[in-house]
Amino acid sequence: MKRKLKMGMVGGGRDAFIGSVHRMAANLDGQIELVAGAFSSNAEKSKASGEDLFLDNNRVYENYETMAKTEASLPERERIDFVSIVTPNHMHFPVAKCFLEAGFHVICDKPMTFDLDEAVELKRIVERSGKVFALTHNYTGYPMVKEARHMVESGKLGKILKIVAEYPQGWLIDDIDAEGQKQAEWRTDPSKAGASSCIGDIGTHAENLGRYITGLAIDSLCAEFTTFVEGRRLEDDGNMLVRYEGGAKGILYASQISAGEENSLRIRIYGEKASIEWQQEYPNDLIVKYPDAPRQTYRRGNEYLSEAAQNASRIPPGHPEAFIEAFANIYLEATQAIRDSIEGVQSSKPYDFPNVDDGIEGIAFIATCVKSAKSESWEKMIKA
Repeated sequence: MKRKLKMGMVGGGRDAFIGSVHRMAANLDGQIELVAGAFSSNAEKSKASGEDLFLDNNRVYENYETMAKTEASLPERERIDFVSIVTPNHMHFPVAKCFLEAGFHVICDKPMTFDLDEAVELKRIVERSGKVFALTHNYTGYPMVKEARHMVESGKLGKILKIVAEYPQGWLIDDIDAEGQKQAEWRTDPSKAGASSCIGDIGTHAENLGRYITGLAIDSLCAEFTTFVEGRRLEDDGNMLVRYEGGAKGILYASQISAGEENSLRIRIYGEKASIEWQQEYPNDLIVKYPDAPRQTYRRGNEYLSEAAQNASRIPPGHPEAFIEAFANIYLEATQAIRDSIEGVQSSKPYDFPNVDDGIEGIAFIATCVKSAKSESWEKMIKA
C-alpha cells in the first residue's frame, strides 16, 4: 500500500484548539493527508474552515451524516480511510457510530463518549465493524512515559505500592465560561461535557496515565468534587483516594482553579525497589529514585532507553520533543493498524495506542467518581 492514508475530520474548525493539534500531529510523519471534513455544526463555518485548509470545496460538508454517506459512495482510492473526531464530548458517540457503520476507521478525542451506556454500545459497534478505533489519550505517546511503563513491566520498581497522579490547571479560576469563552463554555455545560467537567476533561488523563504505566486497574475510590466558581454547573476541582486491584493505593487529583498552574500533569509511582517520577511540563526527563543509591535522570532520545521509548523519539537527544509529537505517536501507531487492516495483515505484536476498552475504563472512572462524590463514600469501580 504505497500511498498516504486519507483522513477526514469532524469538528476542529476555526478557533478550535484541539482540531489544529490533531491536524499537525497527523501530518508530522508524512503518512496522512487531510482530504475532507465537516468542521462545524454551522455549515458556513465548516466551508470557511475548509477554505482555510485549502481543501476541495466538494469535500467540505455541512454535516457529518452527509460526509459519511458521500464519502462511502466514492471509489475506494478516493474516499477517506478514517475519520478524526474532535468535537465536544456529546457528539463523540453519534459521529463514531455513523462512520464505523459506514465502513470507516475512527480516531477519537477523549473522553470517548458522553456516558457509560454510550461507551458500552460503542464497543459493540467497533467489534461488529471490525474497524480500527483509537482514542487520543495523548500522554501515553511520550517517550519517557513508555520508558516508565517498560521499567514497571521489567520489574525494576518491584511490586507497586502507591500511585500519585495530579493534574492542576488554573485557567478556570475566573468565570470565563459565563462570559462566553468557547473552550470553557462547553466544558462546563452538562449537556455537552457530561456529568463531570474537571475530572472528565483532565482527571481522566491522570487515571489513564497511571493505568497505562502500571497496568493496575482501580478497585474502588472515594471522590470529593468542589465547584469553587459560583454559578458554575459542574465541578472545577476533584480529589480521589484510590484502592487498586492487588493492594496498591493511590491519590489522584485534578483542578482547574489552581492559580498559576498551566498544564502541570505529574505522576509518581512507588515500588518496593524504586520509584519513578514524570512531569508533562518537563517531558524529556524520567527521574528514578532508590532507597540506597543516588537518584538517576533518564533522558529522551538516548540509546540506553527501551525499544518503545526509542521508537517514540524522532530527533537526537537535547532537542525537545513534546505535545504534538506525543499525539503524532498515537496517530502513527493507529496508521499502522489501519494499513494492516486495509491490507489484511495480522500484526505479530499488539498496537500501542489507547483503544475502545481504554475508553470504557475512562468513562467508568468518571461515572464512579461522580457516584462517590454524590454519596460522599467509597464506591466500587463501576464495571461495564
